Amino acid sequence: MNRPVVVGVDGSPSSLVAAEHAARAAVLRSRPLHLVHGYLHPSGYGVPINPYELGIPKPNDEAQSMLDQLAADLADRWPGLTTEVRQVAGGPGATLVEESRRAELVVVGSRGHGGFAGLLLGSVGSQVTAHAQSPVLVVRPTEGPIAVGGPVLVGVDGSELAEVAVGQAADEATRQQTELVLVHVHPPGATDAAEVLDTAAAAVRGSHPGLTVTTRQLRAEKPDQALIDASRDAALMVVGSRGRGGFTGMLLGSVSQSLVQHAHCPVLVAHPYGRAR
Repeated sequence: MNRPVVVGVDGSPSSLVAAEHAARAAVLRSRPLHLVHGYLHPSGYGVPINPYELGIPKPNDEAQSMLDQLAADLADRWPGLTTEVRQVAGGPGATLVEESRRAELVVVGSRGHGGFAGLLLGSVGSQVTAHAQSPVLVVRPTEGPIAVGGPVLVGVDGSELAEVAVGQAADEATRQQTELVLVHVHPPGATDAAEVLDTAAAAVRGSHPGLTVTTRQLRAEKPDQALIDASRDAALMVVGSRGRGGFTGMLLGSVSQSLVQHAHCPVLVAHPYGRAR
């Protein structure tokens, strides 16, 4: 199945930056790019306010023009890119989670307006990053070009789902032809940090021969700030959707919110792929 890279677009600066990252990701993966706009009914819920009105709200002409123009611009900047545009009558969170069931990657901006308002500040962002059936790439507006050349960093804690994050981080580092850095955050006095990192590094070197892999121990009481600081020189930060130890409750509390809002590079929230429908 040729899973596409899906990006939520509403015309805001954040979503346009996200679309640029999504185009690059699609080209690196040799996958099509789907630009998706989730639009709401005037009632705010994506369905008719009157229960006897069973019709689906119509797509917005202005939004369609925005999508078509963006698709044309991206095709000009990324030769070989195949794009598809689509408007979906529904809320942004539910729309992107549903799209993720058939996606290789979902890309979202950290700010938005209209259908994607407050994407990573409230329930919508939590819904997408916590419940997507594919990896989710979170990017923020920036005045500079897409960062390339920096390493891919991934948080490691020895948990089973962290292994998923490490595997997807290794794939990303291979695509971007850059170094993979395995990072383990632990409080002072912890004794198993080296073992956790060595086990993860050995697995990556076995599955991705030729990839440059390094390990880094960070001693800190607060894993979120340590990871934010480590992201300054990175091209990408990859985190697992659940974990233990320093990564407990990654997508349920402050660590997750801190990373997606304050990391100095895009953040990839790793998820196992769901079954396409």
